[in-house]
Amino acid sequence: MARILVTGGTGTLGRPLVERLLGDGHEVRSVSRRPHTGTERPRLRSYAVDLREGTGLDVALADVDAVVHCASTPSGGDLEAARPLLDAVAAAGVPHLVYISIVGVDRVPLGYYRTKHAVERLIEDSGVGWTVLRTTQFHDLVLQMVKAGARSPVVPVPTGIRMQPVEVREVAARLAGLAAREPAGRVADMGGPEVLEARELVRATLDAGGRRRLLVPVRVPGKVGAALRRGENLTPEHAVGVRTYAEFLAERAGGGTSH
Repeated sequence: MARILVTGGTGTLGRPLVERLLGDGHEVRSVSRRPHTGTERPRLRSYAVDLREGTGLDVALADVDAVVHCASTPSGGDLEAARPLLDAVAAAGVPHLVYISIVGVDRVPLGYYRTKHAVERLIEDSGVGWTVLRTTQFHDLVLQMVKAGARSPVVPVPTGIRMQPVEVREVAARLAGLAAREPAGRVADMGGPEVLEARELVRATLDAGGRRRLLVPVRVPGKVGAALRRGENLTPEHAVGVRTYAEFLAERAGGGTSH
């Protein structure tokens, strides 16, 4: 089995990825600003590292077989974090870096998407062995967006925009498999099993949480809105996900999670 380091190991994707890697028998090192806490676990070591500073990365990367770079923030800093990570990966002689990106980063002119695309290019030019996987939005992100909008009695719903949400644990399984293999470059995109209108997703989320809200259609302006209406955020030809958004909501409701 391999020794694999996961950046952002306590995040939405990082946690299920760490669990999957451990379940597959790998030794896992988790790097995040806030490391795992609680009972010590076999084959899991946690490191508190600020990637933009890079301090301590050399220790965390010692004798590592692969890195899966999941740490990311829409508020900015991904490019600044990627540079010291790539330098440290190269210096440590790590043979493989796997990066999780987003479907449409080269087609939807959002600032966050442009940054993710810039990180992709940085990785491609780094000289490090690499694999890049682009996926559609996680179920969790759709839920968070609807919950944020539902704080008001009136919820704006973008018209003509569709999403293809994917289960984060399925993405974690795909990443775990990629990390255990040789560098593969840009691999096939990964999308959820369904392409749904934004209104369908909002209504399903509100219904699952027992909330009644007035839905007001809005048109997303500019080049971003046009790209989304063209479906540049979708990959219907790679609808390889299995778990639907409705099943995701049902599981959360069954577990007592509020929406």
